Amino acid sequence: MAVFNLFSKRRKAERGPSDVYTYDKIPEGLRIQIVHIWTDAIGNPGEYGADRARASYQEIVEIFRREYQVFVLTENNRAPYDSRNAFGELCEFFLTEKTTERVIDIIEVTARVIDGPTRNWNYLGRHNADQIATEAIEELNTRFRENAVGYEFANGNIVRVDNQLAHAEIVKPTLQILQDKHYANAQKEFLQAHENYRHRKYAECLVECNKAFESTMKIICDKRGWPHNPSKSTASELIKTCFDKGLIPPYWDNHFTGLRTTLTSGIPTARNRQGGRGAGTLPNNEPPQQLVSYVLHMTASTILFLAESERKLQ
Repeated sequence: MAVFNLFSKRRKAERGPSDVYTYDKIPEGLRIQIVHIWTDAIGNPGEYGADRARASYQEIVEIFRREYQVFVLTENNRAPYDSRNAFGELCEFFLTEKTTERVIDIIEVTARVIDGPTRNWNYLGRHNADQIATEAIEELNTRFRENAVGYEFANGNIVRVDNQLAHAEIVKPTLQILQDKHYANAQKEFLQAHENYRHRKYAECLVECNKAFESTMKIICDKRGWPHNPSKSTASELIKTCFDKGLIPPYWDNHFTGLRTTLTSGIPTARNRQGGRGAGTLPNNEPPQQLVSYVLHMTASTILFLAESERKLQ
């Protein structure tokens, strides 16, 4: 369904944002809007001939019953494995759950269903099933932004959006370029870094950033037949190979001194000092959020630069 630019929205935009994105609370209004998206895309289980929609909601509910180690998601559904009203059980849980991470879990899994099975032309007999799914995902991300909630569904995952400009100009293009089958491992590691960041596993996020960074260079070396040891080459050695092989033109070397420093010390050093060492007797060795956010975006911009440079290399 189209997103309407109501008078109240225009007035809110004119007043300007009251703050940056929030992450720890999913407001009731946004949850209700998401339920409407479900009924548009996954289907309204109360309608005639909506057996596939009812089956989809049942599958979703059973995923969370099992993962959350319960027979039912809400107190009002007492009978174990009651399949009569899975949609009602899902909605009640989604609208009342107080743990933000669990609410995001629900959004992510239902968005995957929308982005997957509902795209089939025969889903609920829809001739425009793919268009419905695309519009539903677009609306979901629009609703996140409208409610100043800092998440977005991209490439099958809910990712955290700390800075809209950085996300739009760096993270999204990086995710796009990592869809190339050659970059499958780097994509997996970069998405895991985002997942760890979203769950505030900051040390683990730094480790995955470093892995994605190194994987990208190894993949480029493999594609180009450049010598390296897949199991032993360090980040510094891989960076040197990329420079020596002209991934960055030699006549730009002076201009990229800062980039070389960032590549050789920024990501690996942050990881080694913060995420790659034991905590010892320190009560809290978790790196600060602002450092991890910086490294995450720095990793994305570096991967994007390397991959685009490789594509343009003769």
